[in-house]
Amino acid sequence: MLASIVKASRPVSWINTAFPFAAGYLMVVREVDAVLVVGTLFFLIPYNLLMYGINDVFDYESDLANPRKGGIEGDVIRDREQARRVHRAILWACAITVLPPLVWLLLQGGVAAGITLALVMFGVVAYSAPGLRFKERPFLDSLTSALHFCGPLIYALVLAGAPLLARDTWPVWVAFVLWGMASHAFGAVQDVRADREGGIGSVATVIGARATVWFSIALYGASSLILLLLPWPGALAALLPLPYIASVARFVGVTDETCEDANRGWRTFLWLNQPVGFLVTMLVIVVWKGWL
Repeated sequence: MLASIVKASRPVSWINTAFPFAAGYLMVVREVDAVLVVGTLFFLIPYNLLMYGINDVFDYESDLANPRKGGIEGDVIRDREQARRVHRAILWACAITVLPPLVWLLLQGGVAAGITLALVMFGVVAYSAPGLRFKERPFLDSLTSALHFCGPLIYALVLAGAPLLARDTWPVWVAFVLWGMASHAFGAVQDVRADREGGIGSVATVIGARATVWFSIALYGASSLILLLLPWPGALAALLPLPYIASVARFVGVTDETCEDANRGWRTFLWLNQPVGFLVTMLVIVVWKGWL
């Protein structure tokens, strides 16, 4: 049971939400405090358990028919009775691990920070929850998914009192949103046929696999150009989206009939986040220290 709960939280992706919060908050406040520690731990595990856990619960039927589920991209329990028990456990684990730190964080900072965090959490739930299902609303699906990862950064900046429209701030989070939308859109390419057969809408089912690949490349390119607007040496971050462009560009010839081939690119994306995250960390240290 515990192993299933951990798998539901996608451990390979924990750092993708914890790091943006920690880096954003630390770059503004420039000291380690209780908010940094609690916030980082919250966005490391409970946040991911909620985000991916409720997705596993409410997408169970479609996941059963999805051949790429069952490993690093999401666990699927074939026995329905066992799945029901695990799903109940996941929902309880979400409530137990999310609510206490969430309430504590809501009490920190001002009204703007509280509203920002509430909106971030709403997006996490709305993406998968019945009745909302933002994941099935084309283009809104990519934006909501992007905010899952950029949201912790935006919340950290608001919580720390940083002006979101400052010259050294807005290019970071705007580029991050575009990067997230590009990543989600490309991830949807591999499921075009399965989603259409299941009556599930996505940006890729609307404009097609090949157009979505180009859409993803354009968004990655836009994020790179926006990062050039950062003061030096922050402008070096403009290089970071380029490996994603190179990876996605391998699939510009994909069609709706061969969409499953894009899964190779998606797996590359999952591991590409690690070295790129390392480079982001090095750049943050350089900016922090003022070495360039």
